[in-house]
Amino acid sequence: MGAPMSVDPEISWPVPPRDGWTADDLDRLPNLPPHTELLDGSLVFMSPQTAFHDRAMLLLQLGLFRTAPEELDVRREMTVTLGPRNRPEPDLLVIKAEALTSSEQTSFVPGDVVLAVEVVSPDSEARDLDIKPVKYAKAGIAHFWRVENEGGLPVVHVFELEQATRSYVAMGIFREHLTLQVPFPIDIDLTAVNRRP
Repeated sequence: MGAPMSVDPEISWPVPPRDGWTADDLDRLPNLPPHTELLDGSLVFMSPQTAFHDRAMLLLQLGLFRTAPEELDVRREMTVTLGPRNRPEPDLLVIKAEALTSSEQTSFVPGDVVLAVEVVSPDSEARDLDIKPVKYAKAGIAHFWRVENEGGLPVVHVFELEQATRSYVAMGIFREHLTLQVPFPIDIDLTAVNRRP
């Protein structure tokens, strides 16, 4: 006979209120998994990320740090409070530097966000392609990038906000090299994703 199987203690999942969670609840709920976001009052838990996802985020983060002007800052995996029932967590954000007011801060408002970046993962594909871009545009975030894995290399889909319709307009698809003039001059070698920074 083998050794008795160990049983993990029962996991206690948060029970949502009748009208769903609010953006403020994310800071108060105990024991939430890292990188929990709120979409339409529902908690969304992130799956473990792939090596590609992690490396693409690092490459873009370093490239944005290198090129962003002093009045802007680059943040990784922090939430944006779009409204009382929506607090998504983009993979990367470029924010106005003055928006960071405390080392304990966990979220920004849309007016402080210059660029939101989502690196698409298998478990987040529908959210990154259909749900989040619509919410970011409606909230007035001027620039959005969607990053996809194409044979191990990042492909960056660049969008800008069309103010009249509050929707994004595709500005280009970038493979191998990302060169832009807005929201500031950016030059990132996308083939460097597999090289040490």
